[in-house]
Amino acid sequence: MLRLDGRGGRPRSSLLASGHARYPIAIGIPHEAAGKISQVDEDRKSYSTQVTYEGYLKKWILPRWRACRLTDVKATEVEKWLKSLCFPKTGVPLARGSRAKIRNIMSAIYSHAIRWEWTEKNPITSVRQSSKRQKAPDVLTPEEIMAFLKELPDPLRTMIELDAFTGLRRGELIGLRWQDVDFENLILHIRRSVVAMVEGAPKTEASLKDVPLDAQTAESLWAWRHLSPYASPSDWVFASPHMKGRQPYWPGTLWRYYGKPALQRAKITKQVSYHTFRHTFGTLLNANGENPKVVQELLRHASLKVTTDVYMQAVGPQKREAQSNLVKLVRRGAVLEIKPA
Repeated sequence: MLRLDGRGGRPRSSLLASGHARYPIAIGIPHEAAGKISQVDEDRKSYSTQVTYEGYLKKWILPRWRACRLTDVKATEVEKWLKSLCFPKTGVPLARGSRAKIRNIMSAIYSHAIRWEWTEKNPITSVRQSSKRQKAPDVLTPEEIMAFLKELPDPLRTMIELDAFTGLRRGELIGLRWQDVDFENLILHIRRSVVAMVEGAPKTEASLKDVPLDAQTAESLWAWRHLSPYASPSDWVFASPHMKGRQPYWPGTLWRYYGKPALQRAKITKQVSYHTFRHTFGTLLNANGENPKVVQELLRHASLKVTTDVYMQAVGPQKREAQSNLVKLVRRGAVLEIKPA
């Protein structure tokens, strides 16, 4: 995968002292540590992040920089290359956020190389690349959410309803088991995330916080439990019958076969994905005038602004009230002036 020394073996500080850092050293690390770089520290990154990083490595970074020596990579060359990145089939430039991630991954590679004394300098620290969005992501109006839900069959309908009214991440959504749903107290316990059918921990420690569930969405979940052949506490909430309940549905397959056609029937032309409902959830809460700290805790982000974190404290009843207000807003089709969250 990523080579550093043509001879293999463990790194030695003498390589730098003898000038061998310029010998056949490709950007990256030797084979035995390749996995750690693509994961960028497995202990601290969720599986979804690891998959994303590996994708950037294989698709963008390695084809251009695989054969380059660590000491031959220049900041100006990397900047120029980042600006030129676009999708081959469409010619559409890569988003700033994606280019910033690529820059950060390259910088992490150099950090590992410095740690192992394969090089002394990280040229990527001088690479300028903005991560500011060029275009705000699409959000749905309450009317669009309800119109979309009316066009969906189960189980996708219940999945999207739950997503729209809780702001769960896609991996958390399909990672739910019935034992995680407390129907009596109307709470969802977020204990895992499933990405590419690999079960792991949620994205951050904050992601493990419980999520309030409104009564009407709980009724939809209860109805789905009675329809599903997999209703035992340890069963997946959205268990796939094709896999005899051993794993959840593939969310991408459900979206391709049922989600996209439903968007067309609902006459929604915006760019919509599972994450759209999480973004919409936060945006509508903001537009509804909810406490920013409550919004942060409902979305289970690791942090907000320092001042907000220090001077605002959200308690359980406040979170439940904010989430309940949003559900009422969407279900009655209220019109709000929506600004990006």
